[in-house]
Amino acid sequence: MPITLFFWSIKKGNKAVNKLLSIYWKISLLFFISLLLLISKYQYALLITNISTLLMTISVWFWNDINDELKEYDFSYSLTTTTKVWRWSLTFISLNFFIQSLQNLSCFYSINSVPCEIWLQPSSNLYIFIKSLFNFFFGANFTQPIAKFLGLISLLIYTLGLIQWAIIKLPKNGRNSCFYENGRN
Repeated sequence: MPITLFFWSIKKGNKAVNKLLSIYWKISLLFFISLLLLISKYQYALLITNISTLLMTISVWFWNDINDELKEYDFSYSLTTTTKVWRWSLTFISLNFFIQSLQNLSCFYSINSVPCEIWLQPSSNLYIFIKSLFNFFFGANFTQPIAKFLGLISLLIYTLGLIQWAIIKLPKNGRNSCFYENGRN
């Protein structure tokens, strides 16, 4: 859905939705990093996955200027209506994910136990897919230690970028995404 909305917003020239989705894609990278950590069975992978879904949800509601712009559109404007439905859907899916993960609270800190195997299933399917791609492109095996290394390095870089944003950009811009810098729709 986000990919469709992204291309639709580019086609319609809707800068607010385009900016919202570009922010969403930057934040949702943490979810992919958490999947790499789940592949490697990293102890805190489920905790990082929950943080990523929380940040994805916050990122689609955080921006005052985007929220104000979306409120201005009529219900008949299908792009913004679909964007609003997507935002609510993402919120409910994230909330559902969080509630389900609370049922296995011990998995937040020890993903390798037997009750936590259900959380590793989706990542094992991704592992098979990435392993095939890795072998196709590089002629090498993609293993759990490689996934852990890539996941932890990516997490470090992502965390540094998030800290940089929180220290420099957030105080400067506040809750404004500045999507209108080059003119409004």
